[in-house]
Amino acid sequence: MRDIFVVMKFTILDMLRRKSYIISTIVILLLIVVGFNIPKIISNVSSDNNKERILIIDEENIFANNLSILDSLGLNYEFSYDNLEEEKIKEQIDNDTIDSALIISKDDNMINMRYLVENVLFIDSIPEDLIDSLSTIYTKMQINKLNLTKEEEESLMPHFNYNIEQVSQEVNGNVIVMMLLSIVLFYAVYFCAYQISSSITTEKTSKIIETLVTSTSPKNIVLGKTIGIGITGLLQMVLILLTAVISAKCFLAPNLLSMLVDIKSINLSLGIFIIIYFLLGYFTYALLYALTGSTVAKPEDVQSANTPVAIITVLGFYLAYFTMMDPLSELGKFTALFPISSPFCMPFCIMMGIASPKDIILSLTILVITILIIAKLAIKIYSNAILNYGSKMSLGEIFRMSKNK
Repeated sequence: MRDIFVVMKFTILDMLRRKSYIISTIVILLLIVVGFNIPKIISNVSSDNNKERILIIDEENIFANNLSILDSLGLNYEFSYDNLEEEKIKEQIDNDTIDSALIISKDDNMINMRYLVENVLFIDSIPEDLIDSLSTIYTKMQINKLNLTKEEEESLMPHFNYNIEQVSQEVNGNVIVMMLLSIVLFYAVYFCAYQISSSITTEKTSKIIETLVTSTSPKNIVLGKTIGIGITGLLQMVLILLTAVISAKCFLAPNLLSMLVDIKSINLSLGIFIIIYFLLGYFTYALLYALTGSTVAKPEDVQSANTPVAIITVLGFYLAYFTMMDPLSELGKFTALFPISSPFCMPFCIMMGIASPKDIILSLTILVITILIIAKLAIKIYSNAILNYGSKMSLGEIFRMSKNK
């Protein structure tokens, strides 16, 4: 056990010193901060200077000088009011003094509106929100003339309260948040596990492995490296999640955050399950990468040797990702139990409230059994192939080694 901790400590320190680890962590954290600032950036870009400038001409004073109410409605337009001749209006549009003009007139009981713009190629109608606002102002004017009571006015201008309620009690939670979290888990599992293969091959190339195998057993090397890189990956994931949470609270509007995240479904037990599935998923793929890393002798062969495992990883992620669209389907239930996809899918099912305790226990049992089988196979092949400095091993050689005692 002591040797495992020695290898683990060496691996952690080696990973934390790597420029690739430091730079990738910094870049990801910066991208998260910038990403959560996008709504604020868009809001700043869409400032008052970019509002469409509309001149409104009420030729017959139909609105009884009440058009200035438009300025207080928060519409994304800059209004001006003047009774100009049509030629002068066209001249202002041509000179870019205004973007458009709305001329209002009345014919019997019909209110006519002419919308003047420079080019009608991309404009097929008057802005709908402007028409709705004008309609509201005019309606209120007419209601005021009737001298109605406050209750009668409210009955004519009802306010609708909208609320979306879920009929099924089985599915609830944050679909978007869990999809993003699955992507983070995929990144952590895939890229951290990949470091195992790269690390083993590098040590074989530099002949460090000869010193290691004389100091401890191949089993301790495999487990120590796997745990060490797993801890650095978990640390990176925690930093990513903390940065995302802090950025969301600091930079996103509270109403937008409440629309995206259902705080009630995020609790300590969910966090514990996410960590458990991350660790088990990581060990599943890390041991597979340890297996492939021990079969090659040159760093340039690592990519091709890792391709089958990479395909399995991507397949597991996409199985989970697409079943999130319909988690109650038979495929969704299978994906939550299948060991290559359950680390990405089961935390989502737990958060959505569709995973029973029996499903969680079965999923964890299958994952643990899978890890033990892969670990035994990886350590056996690693022990036999660790000092192989020749060409990349064939599938036949790997199969024969797995059968040797």
